[in-house]
Amino acid sequence: MGRRSPEVISYVMRRVRSCDTAPELALRRELWKRGFRYRLRSKQLPGHPDIVFPSRKVAVFVDGDFWHGNQWRVRHLQSLEEQFDGSPSASYWIPKIRKTVIHDANANQALEELGWTVVRFWESDMKRDLARCVDTVVAAVEGKTPNG
Repeated sequence: MGRRSPEVISYVMRRVRSCDTAPELALRRELWKRGFRYRLRSKQLPGHPDIVFPSRKVAVFVDGDFWHGNQWRVRHLQSLEEQFDGSPSASYWIPKIRKTVIHDANANQALEELGWTVVRFWESDMKRDLARCVDTVVAAVEGKTPNG
């Protein structure tokens, strides 16, 4: 398979949504079906969680594999660098993705220091086993450990 042109890559990247993604909508739909009510994208909280249960202090993030640094694992590569091997855009994407990973870790830490429970999923987790992800959120909201 040939490489995409920079113009095509740029077009595709501009069309990627930052919120209301298919995995996020699927999670929200299932939580709603189970009777759970939540807030969306709290700008007041570190990291701006996708789904928030304020009274239970649970913050949920649905992270895109590419943007948050998991796609190399999904593709069974050895590293983020290998994902961009030979790409002229490697010098742009690798630092950008690493910065996002650091931002996510800092948001987790800040939320936990404020007494919040943080639940994060990769989009690939959501696609692979949505029910397990929903169960994990439900357990966090109910103050239980999953499967326990």
